[in-house]
Amino acid sequence: MAEKLSQEELKELKAAYETGNLTGAAAKLQEELESLEKIPLDIAITGESGSGKSSFVNAIRGLGDEDEGAAKTGEVETTKYQKGYPHPSLPNVTVWDLPGIGTPSFQADKYLKQVNFSCYDFFIIIASERFTSHHITLAREIHKMGKRFYYVRSKVDADLYAAQTRRPSTYNEVQILQVIRDNCIKNLRDAGEVSPRVFLISSWNWDKYDFPLLQETLENELDDQKKHAFIIALPNISTKILEKKKAELKKHIWKLALVSGAIAVIPVLGLSFACDVAILVVNMKRYLTAFGLDDNSLTRLARQVGKPVAELKSVIKAVPLASSISKEWVVSLLSKSACGAVMIAEEALDLIPVIGSLLSGGVSFGTTYYMLNSFLNDAAKDAQNVLAKALS
Repeated sequence: MAEKLSQEELKELKAAYETGNLTGAAAKLQEELESLEKIPLDIAITGESGSGKSSFVNAIRGLGDEDEGAAKTGEVETTKYQKGYPHPSLPNVTVWDLPGIGTPSFQADKYLKQVNFSCYDFFIIIASERFTSHHITLAREIHKMGKRFYYVRSKVDADLYAAQTRRPSTYNEVQILQVIRDNCIKNLRDAGEVSPRVFLISSWNWDKYDFPLLQETLENELDDQKKHAFIIALPNISTKILEKKKAELKKHIWKLALVSGAIAVIPVLGLSFACDVAILVVNMKRYLTAFGLDDNSLTRLARQVGKPVAELKSVIKAVPLASSISKEWVVSLLSKSACGAVMIAEEALDLIPVIGSLLSGGVSFGTTYYMLNSFLNDAAKDAQNVLAKALS
């Protein structure tokens, strides 16, 4: 059964119609959608040498330290100059590994100019033990530039392991984490930070400790376009992240459908059909890539969890892999979508009577909305299946 337009989608669709120029509104939406996929997001990771910066750079991109494209890690300082690491599937998202602070080669007073601090959207300031005056100096300069920063205490898994090994009979994870948090806050206050907030994380356990809280905090404090890029770039490590991605992608389906409908009213033979297919191909591939349902992502995940890639692919039932999405494949689905597409089109026509005189526009709107929405639902289910298999 076709999923009906939500009340929010109907409201936004009606607002677009009431501008008096539906084609113009669609063109504006198309520009917005194209811009959304290109908006740059630059995340800076800084902190003292050996604090786990490079591992964090890898983990936030869903990579292990040995994966292709991973930042080099080591016990000694391996980052001498700022280096950008692109997201493995989103070229507009870059995570920057900045040189360690407090080393002989990088003093705090020269550091900011050397790493070109004005280029980044926000900063993660990492410490694996104590936060010091170097961290505070950086934070103050970042604040002066009007940028956001976040204190992250890394390697808490190592602290927990050490505590459990040394004192197994009295081991209490919650209490130990609270002691670490309180100690970090005390260090920051002693160094002059008035209201410090610290996130406890492990680059090897991104679904544990404070990573979910850090993720939600970043989402809430980014603007809508940067937020979209951040959510889609998150590693697919939890059901909640997959659900967030689905919700974020779904928000834009009605806009794509309206663009398709506006194209359909242009009297050029075959233009609507060609554009409908192109819109479907591009966005279906985009959905699969966001959920990690492509060969590269699945191969990488299989290596990380120590399972054959064929085992992960075996639970993908409803959608093909991204490399299999083609014009021919999409065309073969169009005939199966007729009933659902008509239902969506009728709902849109009831709301916007002007499309009623331009029947092809309504059908095109309904087809694009129905197919993308159905495909997104199926892709999200398969992504959940892959995650469950990977963690089993």
